[in-house]
Amino acid sequence: MFCLFFSFRVYQPVLIMTITGGSVKCARSFSEAAHVRNTLRWDLSPDEFRSQTESLITRVKKFYDNVGSLNLDDVSVENTLETLAEAKLEYASSRHVLDFPQFVFPSKEIRSASTEADKTLADFDVEISMREDVFKRLTALQAKLQVDVSPEGKRFLDRLVTLGRRKGLHLSKEVQEQIKVTSKLISELCIEFNKNINEDNTSLVFSEHELGGLADSYLSGLERTADGRYKVTLEYPHYYPLMKRCHNPETRRKMETAFHSRCKEVNSTILEQLIQLRAKVSSLLGYSSHANYVLEINMARNACNVSDFLDTFYETLKPIGIKERKYILALKKRECLMRGQHFDGIINAWDLPYYMNQYFPLHVVTEGLFSIYQELLGLTFSEVEHAHVWHHDVKLYSARDTDTGQEIGHFYLDLHPREGKYGHAACFGLQPGGRGPDGKRRLPVAAMVANFTKPRKNWPSLLQHHEVETYFHEFGHVMHEICSKATYSEFSGTLVETDFVEVPSQMLENWVWEKEPLRRMSRHYKDGSPIPEDLLDKLIASRVANTGLMNLRQVVLSKVDQTLHSSSFADTAQVFTKHYQDILGVPATPDTNMTASFSHLAGGYDGQYYSYLWSEVYSADIFFSRFKNEGIMNPKVGKEYRKVILETGGSVDGMVMLKSFLGRTPNQDAFFQCKGLTKSH
Repeated sequence: MFCLFFSFRVYQPVLIMTITGGSVKCARSFSEAAHVRNTLRWDLSPDEFRSQTESLITRVKKFYDNVGSLNLDDVSVENTLETLAEAKLEYASSRHVLDFPQFVFPSKEIRSASTEADKTLADFDVEISMREDVFKRLTALQAKLQVDVSPEGKRFLDRLVTLGRRKGLHLSKEVQEQIKVTSKLISELCIEFNKNINEDNTSLVFSEHELGGLADSYLSGLERTADGRYKVTLEYPHYYPLMKRCHNPETRRKMETAFHSRCKEVNSTILEQLIQLRAKVSSLLGYSSHANYVLEINMARNACNVSDFLDTFYETLKPIGIKERKYILALKKRECLMRGQHFDGIINAWDLPYYMNQYFPLHVVTEGLFSIYQELLGLTFSEVEHAHVWHHDVKLYSARDTDTGQEIGHFYLDLHPREGKYGHAACFGLQPGGRGPDGKRRLPVAAMVANFTKPRKNWPSLLQHHEVETYFHEFGHVMHEICSKATYSEFSGTLVETDFVEVPSQMLENWVWEKEPLRRMSRHYKDGSPIPEDLLDKLIASRVANTGLMNLRQVVLSKVDQTLHSSSFADTAQVFTKHYQDILGVPATPDTNMTASFSHLAGGYDGQYYSYLWSEVYSADIFFSRFKNEGIMNPKVGKEYRKVILETGGSVDGMVMLKSFLGRTPNQDAFFQCKGLTKSH
């Protein structure tokens, strides 16, 4: 996920690899990344969070005041458009050192200070987005503008006017005030929703017998209680391995129930408030639903198109899902007989990860991600020594163009879990790229945050194959961020249509399913031996295992999101339970509410979760039509991809980029083929 500020990926290591390594060099001195350290400070005190937040608001407000006070006849590209471009660059470059620490900082005091700063800035976001005086200057400029602006400049102006209309700045003062007040409340509730999830520290205690099937390496990493039992948290490195490997169905039931009960009471209430408030704003603006409001500026355009898209997927996947459920039920019956357990004749939610893991065991992990990206995109990464970071696990890297040696951006890697840290995997844009007021280019900065198992004494950090896929996905967002060459920060990196933002990251996942990259990336963690050919074949073949159920789950979440945001109120638990049963054919765990911890719904993907499936159609077309045909490590194609897709950012429409790179209109054929399916006609 790219965090919209902000992909969540919800998915007996034998052949494994450490996450470190690749061909990464160290920067020779502090100066190579000096401007990053000078710009992005990670040692602010709580008082400094407050003072810097106030200072930033004062500085940015002055830009808007200057534009808002202009005589309508005097507006120009220089005094209006370029002034606002400078304001947006200043704001985005300074803001994330204030609101990002809430997701990653070890200190709860700092996380709280960052959260408070985020709330204050979110209110300010609403204020500056609803400056009617600025909007009038923009429409005046748009009316008089002829040819004295670049295509990207015209796109920037048109976007600002469109966003103003979508905030109701063409409506009455009374309606504007209602929208402003409601929008501020929505922002505050979203921040609280995600804070509740990040701060959740629920754990369960089990005996060794109750954890049967889990490896010694897993058990040795758990905290022990005074009576010798094991404390298991709901963090990803604890939860997912247990759900996939624990033989005891009662243990899995307890974990599934706890996991989907996180923040159930408080966040169910918040989400249901958000649904009502979003519907209210959309209605004030003249839209039939929040879904139709948010989709208007996406590739999909409206909820009807999304519904048709999801229904087509469902009809294609439905027979595959039925076949897979029968197979899983047969596996469960056989195991129950073998272990002397009661067979209840149904597939429960806590059975799915366990038996799906039995269906396609994966054994390979990676350390070569950097080398693949560097060769493919023509980049060189260098680790910055003695970098100023927020935790000793975090590393900072500089990225340069290999041919020219020119520095293009920086990125942080924060890969291991800790208390209070953001619990998923995501890329955070920390500083946009763009032309500064002095005409010089500001370099973009991004951070990849993940929760891979932390190395312990005599035991490296070992990744399963799905984690390697996650790594490639999120790092794809990082590349999208730092390769950007857009002039305006408004179009930097991942600031594209929401249903296009996952395309570059999903496209780069394909490399973890190809023999050549896997051979280069994999080795046994003990003796360095290569992955055996038969295991490589099984791993690649496993890509189509459980295609039906895994993709149907995405349809479930997309349908839940669309249903909630096509309504003015909803019982979120009931909506999830209905779609889970109807589409997946499995009952949701009783007395839980998965949507209470469904961070996307309060993290910028409201009404837009379908984007993952939508984007995957295009990413598959890109990979199979160009890279698979012309060479998956073909640097010529890689550099063209970097230029046409990554460097462009949001400065042109996603469909224009796709047509340019493919040489034709994209289609769905490659997606269904790579899933082992044939699309129904």
